[in-house]
Amino acid sequence: MSKTIAIIPVRGGSKRLPEKNIKFLDGLPLIVHSILFAKANIDIIDDIYVSTDDKKIKEIAIQYGAKVIDRPAELSGDFEPTVSALKHVLSTIESVENVVLLQATNPFRPANLLKEAFGIFNNNNCDSLFTVTRNHQKFGKIVNDKYIPFNYEIGQRSQDLEPLYFENGLLYISKATLILDNSIISENAFPFQVNHPFANVDIDTQEDFDYADFLLKSNQ
Repeated sequence: MSKTIAIIPVRGGSKRLPEKNIKFLDGLPLIVHSILFAKANIDIIDDIYVSTDDKKIKEIAIQYGAKVIDRPAELSGDFEPTVSALKHVLSTIESVENVVLLQATNPFRPANLLKEAFGIFNNNNCDSLFTVTRNHQKFGKIVNDKYIPFNYEIGQRSQDLEPLYFENGLLYISKATLILDNSIISENAFPFQVNHPFANVDIDTQEDFDYADFLLKSNQ
């Protein structure tokens, strides 16, 4: 039977914020926020898998009801792409049709995000979908000590900028066949817009962590 699974890839090593994935945020280890989001969507997600090379992460994941796939050392390096961890998980499971990728470093998501996104994914027969957020900043490049505006003209108002979007990392949905072909996002991927403060949370440093804590308390 075809099914939809959630995969949360979580490595043990973190140079800029040691043990960040099990650091407590709002009373829970960071990875648990993504596990609980998946568990809140059991009408869509059949199984939740955590891919990790770390014993502590494994114990926490099991404690909160996720299944764990032990990630080999050769797939756990700093420069190893996420897709290789997803492929490894799929190599151990049969009959998977869709994969919901949840990144532990993006712990907060609007409650109805997956329901809305998965509906679009199915109704549009997508092979992949990812979340984006509109950017309102003025970007430019510096070439030979000269500033060159990229998405605006000097003096132009911010509200008149041509819309640009960034990949916020909150959610990815992909066909398993696409991942096995070494991609998470295809050229035809659907860009699902999320305009929410949580879209600006991506934890990699202590400052990111502190901002996430502040934002969560502000939204409670």
